[in-house]
Amino acid sequence: MIHSSKNSKTIGILTGGGDVPGLNPAIRATTLRAIREGYRVIGIKNGWKGLISIDPSKPLSEQEYCIELNENIVSRIGRSGGTFLHSSRTKADKVAFKDLPEHLQGKYTKELNDLTSEALKAISWLGLDYLIPIGGDDTLSYAFRLHKEGVKIIAIPKTMDGDVPGTEYCIGFSTCVTRTIELTHALRTCAGSHERFLVLEVFGRNAGFSALLPTLGGAADRCVIPEHPFDMEKLTELMVEDRNNNPSNYSIVLVSEGAKIKGQSEIFESHETDSFGHKKLGGIGDIVASQLKKLSSKYNKGKEINIIYQKLGYLVRSGQPDAMDSIVPTAYGNLALDLIAQGISGEMVCIRNGLYDHVPIEVVKKDPKGESIKKVNVKKFYDTNRYRPIYENLIGDPMLIMTRGY
Repeated sequence: MIHSSKNSKTIGILTGGGDVPGLNPAIRATTLRAIREGYRVIGIKNGWKGLISIDPSKPLSEQEYCIELNENIVSRIGRSGGTFLHSSRTKADKVAFKDLPEHLQGKYTKELNDLTSEALKAISWLGLDYLIPIGGDDTLSYAFRLHKEGVKIIAIPKTMDGDVPGTEYCIGFSTCVTRTIELTHALRTCAGSHERFLVLEVFGRNAGFSALLPTLGGAADRCVIPEHPFDMEKLTELMVEDRNNNPSNYSIVLVSEGAKIKGQSEIFESHETDSFGHKKLGGIGDIVASQLKKLSSKYNKGKEINIIYQKLGYLVRSGQPDAMDSIVPTAYGNLALDLIAQGISGEMVCIRNGLYDHVPIEVVKKDPKGESIKKVNVKKFYDTNRYRPIYENLIGDPMLIMTRGY
């Protein structure tokens, strides 16, 4: 077993779920501050998958899924995107039989296995006094489980969708919005040159923040979001109207991956699920594009309008972080260390009312359908007749408007 010395504590850090720009700055800031204050820091690779894959029969030097971090290892990672600790969508209380770590094969036989006891053994073997998981509500909901099991947890929220409850800001969201605006502006030259509709599918499984904010920022004429099923005929009419009012004869709509056409269900790329139990969404943008083209002649004097369709996908989550996703993760990492120094646990660092703060980690709970409870306040921020943001009476709202959610 790896023990902490009398004069120091050991902190574990892991990243779970999808990668986003800003994870490496958070790891870097947390590690540098911790080491300088006498803590030992263990990086756990591949999220919860890595934790349950630690084999206590092997020394640390032979472990594939953990590494002792130092200043040389983390000093340069802050400028890069993704997570150098790697990630996974594994949830340790629902591990498929086929995904069992090698050293646990033969010990568990169910189709789905709860390996929480193995996670706790690994935490004990590593001698972790605190664990800092960085992730979305799926990753952090399991962190809450460990908190209830007695593990000292300080969580850091991240997600491209901006939908982790309890915080106005999640690592990765600003870069997502920035990239979406940049890429949309780049593609509008093609749409204008050929006088077409430009249809862009963006992230947003349950919440439409990543479509609504770029539209607010002038990237698109319209957006459709998961919180409100949309009418295809109405969208087509609005898009033709926008195109006719544009001197360059084009118009743009952002389509959240979780958006639903009125009367229809979600669109999935496949029926396979990830370790969090989610089917992979995708394809609604393609369907919207084909339907816009098909219906366009009805509202365009009998003439069909051609389409440019692009799924932005990983383009908005790749590359280096923007300014906000360099600054906020650094602050979050330091805030986590502040809480650890005070002996506080079971909390998630956050921004509330524009200020750095912390909230109990149970805020990441989900609704009865297993969906995030943080969504766009449609009544306040989304015009359901015009499929565009409402931005009136904003006094008292967050800097990134609409991100408080409900």
